[in-house]
Amino acid sequence: MLRRTPRIFAATLAVAALALGACAEKSSDDTPAAGASSAGAAFPATVGSVTLEKRPEKIVSLSPTATEMLFAIGAGKQVTAVDDQSNFPADAPKSDLSGYQPNAEAIAGKSPDLVVLANDTNKIVEQLTALKIPVLLNPAATTLEDTYRQITDLGTLTGHPTEAADVTKRMKDDIAKLVADLPKRAEKLTYFHELGPELYTATSKTFIGSLYSMVGLENIADASDPDGKQGGYPQLSQEVIVKADPDFVFLADTKCCQQSAETVKARGGWAGVTAVKNNQIVALDDDVASRWGPRVVDLLRVIVDATAKVPA
Repeated sequence: MLRRTPRIFAATLAVAALALGACAEKSSDDTPAAGASSAGAAFPATVGSVTLEKRPEKIVSLSPTATEMLFAIGAGKQVTAVDDQSNFPADAPKSDLSGYQPNAEAIAGKSPDLVVLANDTNKIVEQLTALKIPVLLNPAATTLEDTYRQITDLGTLTGHPTEAADVTKRMKDDIAKLVADLPKRAEKLTYFHELGPELYTATSKTFIGSLYSMVGLENIADASDPDGKQGGYPQLSQEVIVKADPDFVFLADTKCCQQSAETVKARGGWAGVTAVKNNQIVALDDDVASRWGPRVVDLLRVIVDATAKVPA
């Protein structure tokens, strides 16, 4: 993976791509009757302003999160091309199409009967609509309800409403169980979520921040963007982080920037931080931590498992 700056990574979280039990998501291999319409499918199907007269068989996904959702609901075999950042599942038909700088001509060259996007860069929705290509815009989620709605919408448009309902139910059940099992604490544990070594982070008002809030953690970054003028993704100084003394440091820059517990421990002035002293530096999967699809359950489980080790 090419190195991404924290600003780009934050933008990915916000508008393109927000990123562990196998039950959290079905791949193309473990989804029953993958590619076949479910019994509840009905066409014409409408979601918002998009109406499809028949089930789409040439779907182009320019959103890594949408790609994960499509495969999770059993529509993987209908996906004929995905963008250059869609790397999960492994058998997704990756192409040189870009979700960051989408090109209408290149997309049209795939002869899609449905295009799924996470953002409207270059007015791509208008361009594709002019070419009579149906477009579903699924922007970055700000809540879990957004995630569930997007999965449901994709199920409707692809002919897999039953499978989509199963995925959302499983997610809700898994998340409810994870939250229910949390230990009761007299005082909240604090954390710093690192988007990159330049110390950009996410506040509680972001999608990723909301997951930490569900676990009962307190975000040391909230005071740095109280009015949201930085979009929920402020850059902190080392001094601010050290002074806040977080109990945990969660690294969402292990792939892009090769950060690890070792690199954090080697940072000047960080030796006295509780997370460093107590070996509570948690490496996350960048992709899972920057997407809002079914694998948010995986991310939540990593957070819960890490914090559960601290005595209540």
